[in-house]
Amino acid sequence: MVLADLGRRIRNAIGKLGQATIINEEELNAMLKEVCAALLESDVNIRLVKQLRENVKTQINFDEMAGGVNKRRLIQRCVFSELVKLVDPGVKPFQPTKGKPNVIMFVGLQGSGKTTTCTKLAYYYQKKGWKTCLICADTFRAGAFDQLKQNATKARIPFYGSYTEMDPVVIAAEGVEKFRNDGFEIIIVDTSGRHKQEASLFEEMLQVSNAVDPDNVIFVMDASIGQACEAQAKAFSDTVDVASVIITKLDSHAKGGGALSAVAATKSPVIFIGTGEHIDDFEPFRVKPFVQKLLGMGDIEGLVDKVNELGLEENEELIERLKHGQFTLRDMYEQFQNIMKMGPFSQIMVSV
Repeated sequence: MVLADLGRRIRNAIGKLGQATIINEEELNAMLKEVCAALLESDVNIRLVKQLRENVKTQINFDEMAGGVNKRRLIQRCVFSELVKLVDPGVKPFQPTKGKPNVIMFVGLQGSGKTTTCTKLAYYYQKKGWKTCLICADTFRAGAFDQLKQNATKARIPFYGSYTEMDPVVIAAEGVEKFRNDGFEIIIVDTSGRHKQEASLFEEMLQVSNAVDPDNVIFVMDASIGQACEAQAKAFSDTVDVASVIITKLDSHAKGGGALSAVAATKSPVIFIGTGEHIDDFEPFRVKPFVQKLLGMGDIEGLVDKVNELGLEENEELIERLKHGQFTLRDMYEQFQNIMKMGPFSQIMVSV
């Protein structure tokens, strides 16, 4: 079950309770059964689903509930808080420091979208005024450097790699040293894709980590592989100190529940989610707004952030002209340009 269907199923299950204050335990159990079934079909780990069910039942005691309480709203609030706990390990995510080099190393499975995600992250920080760059330390996959080179060129991001050097440790160390000396602030190292059965590649990943001493290790997780995510996430976390998670392919075609529940295996926060192939299909992950959107509550906070990024209040000339009732065609053109900067309109509408 894809995430859009999961949200709809949970909303429908809660909606069946109606607005009435007369809700008994039998109706609560039926609602929880449907919510849990939806979560299981979306590949959320059965252990976590069982915990969510028990926690909701513990919080709602009909015998001790005061008369006139809107039980439906209380149940919805309990389900919301438990879904938040499901995807929030309670760990503060890494924040890069402006004005100094921040080395970020990417690890993950083959085909999880690491190289594309590296470019998306570099582009995201570049738009915010950071000096970003990319290093291709993937010598295992044919065409990896060509892909990174093409992506980086398109996004106008400096990059480093080699067609002749076969040792990823050497490439990573040289690239990081070069960009440190050049004063870059976000240095992203892309490594070879691997899985937990490949001991030699895991050893190589550890060597790259030791060579570049990353400030943040990001595990890129493919939302479409389901519950296999958890075992793989644990294997990566046991080898290197995974500090953050990015979930890719979290669009309408991916289940995503397995990836979300695998966050518990790494005990690391999800920092971004990829929702498509384009460089703009990438957004910061905030737990509460994500669950709000899942339950159809909207994400006004996210919309406000998008508007704030435009820096409209800094345009004092426009504000002064508007005060005097002046609005030219050029002003209208600039406002259309600002709307375009907010990204695809579908992303804006889903926040409302």
